[in-house]
Order: sequence, then structure tokens, then C-alpha cells
Amino acid sequence: MRKLNNKIEFKIAADGSSASGKTTGGKLIARKFKMSFLSSGALYRYCALKILENKNKYDVKFVNKIARTIKLNKLNDKRLYDPEVTKFSSIIAKKSFVRKALMNFQKNFIKNSNLLIIEGRDIGSKILGAKADLKLFFKCNIKAKAKRRFKEFRSLDKKITLKQVEKALKLRDIEDKKRRISPLRMTKNAVIVDTSKLTIKQMEKKLVNLVKEKIKIKYGNLQ
Repeated sequence: MRKLNNKIEFKIAADGSSASGKTTGGKLIARKFKMSFLSSGALYRYCALKILENKNKYDVKFVNKIARTIKLNKLNDKRLYDPEVTKFSSIIAKKSFVRKALMNFQKNFIKNSNLLIIEGRDIGSKILGAKADLKLFFKCNIKAKAKRRFKEFRSLDKKITLKQVEKALKLRDIEDKKRRISPLRMTKNAVIVDTSKLTIKQMEKKLVNLVKEKIKIKYGNLQ
């Protein structure tokens, strides 16, 4: 299969719970197929960070201003994974005006890219919806998820324990599934990717094959 070009349109939705592997998987796909990548979770984390820097003061106007000034390179800030930012991002994600502001950013991203993958919790069900050529749903058992996220948090907080991380992840999963606005759910036509026992290389191989298969169905053999 030859390298994809911008004359071809292929858009991927990658949903899943916290630390399920959707970000890593999304980046692997983006790098392999030269696609634009967006983490919707990073958008909420960035918004949360800016609100915390503003002493927790925020309203519609302030959030809209944040959304208008977001640049993709700003979403790589390590501070976005600070435990306090992580906790607050799940709180503001329940606010309809926050979701609306960040949805506009995502819609513009979709409009300006023919080849893309977006990861989050409501990408397949709401953000991309029927426009998605492939919907992936990442899952992972709680023990494996906690170990992954623990490694990330330890670089920011040496006192945090694995038990605390596991408890936080369980709570976040419950909140995401039960929230009124855009809850985490798997769409009927999504492909499940269980990363519990997969190495990075195994995950990449599985995802690359899934994408190639879907591209072949849509465009045939691209030689």
C-alpha cells in the first residue's frame, strides 16, 4: 500500500477509558499513515490547566477565549498530566459550555484535515459520528491501566501510590460512563482493541492491519 496522500479522505475515531491505550494507539496510527492527530482529552486538560492558573475562575467567555487560542503544540505540556489537572479536567468535562467550546475546535480540526485520527470518549458517538471511516474502542483491565498511569504520575508526584492511581481510575471510569453529557460508550460498529496484554509492537501491528483493511475496503489496493 503506497503512502496515503491528502486527496484521499480517511478519518478515524478512537474512544476508550483513561489509560486504555487510545492515545498511544492513536499516535502509532498517525505516525504510520502520516495522519493528523488530536487528543480530545488533552484539550480538556489544557483548558483545566488554564482555569487553575486563573485561580479556578472561569465562565463561558473565559473558556471560549482558551478554545480560540489553543495550538496543537501546546497540548504536549507535561503539566497536563498533573494529578490536580487530571481531576479538574473530569469536572469541567461535565460543563456543557466547556464541551461546546472545545467541540468547535475539534470540528475545525476535522474540517481542515482529510487524513486524521482523534482520540477521546465521544469521538465515534458524537464528534466524528457517521463521518468516521473506522471507529476503534480501546479497553484495558484496571490493573494494567493503573500501572501505566502510575508511571506517568510518579514523574510528577513521588508520593503517589499505585493504589491511589487505581482508585482514581475506577472513579473516573464511573464518572465518564454515567455523566449526562456525552458519556463514554461504544458504538455498535466500533472495533474493540483490548490492550491489556499487548506490547507496543503488538498494538501497532494490530492497529495497522485494521486501518489497512478498512482503507482497502474504501479505496481498493493503493499501489
